[in-house]
Amino acid sequence: MVKSKTEKTVLAVYKPAGIVCTEDKREKKNIIRFLNYPVRITYAGRLDKDSEGLLIMTNDGDLINGMMRARYAHEKEYKVTVNKEITPEFIEKMSRGVHIRDREKNLDAVTRPCKVRKNGKYTFSIILTQGLNRQIRRMCEALGYQVRELIRVRIMNIHLGRLKEGEYRKLTDAELNELYDQIKDSSNETVI
Repeated sequence: MVKSKTEKTVLAVYKPAGIVCTEDKREKKNIIRFLNYPVRITYAGRLDKDSEGLLIMTNDGDLINGMMRARYAHEKEYKVTVNKEITPEFIEKMSRGVHIRDREKNLDAVTRPCKVRKNGKYTFSIILTQGLNRQIRRMCEALGYQVRELIRVRIMNIHLGRLKEGEYRKLTDAELNELYDQIKDSSNETVI
């Protein structure tokens, strides 16, 4: 087995709205071009173009694979602003799981139960353990709400913290150790 001489790089990145999580060079506003990091890295989990917040970017394929295993239900936390007042019924329905559909994307699913907390008249926090395409936006739409702003503030043990749009930082040793510990069981599994 040949060991790579490339040092593992793991970054916490604040992706601004309008930047696309893709490596496609035809996309002028792709995250790779935007970040312009000196070492080749990619994202571990996407954020849609209209959303902003925390992305983990790395050159460690084992880390990416471990984080992407859906059955391990790794938590991701978001702060969401919607277009109308949040009701107790909205919070309760979002928490239980919402039936979402999109014929174009061949999506017909009931979302997993999740933790939802009202923060203000138009804002709430939500912790998901799955990552369906545009999941929070689709959940809100199914309940008659439109998302005005969506910010991911946490992935597992990694927090956005004080990063500002477009900024990034290397993860600390303590963060990395905990992150690798959380994915340890999922990275030894074969993908089917």
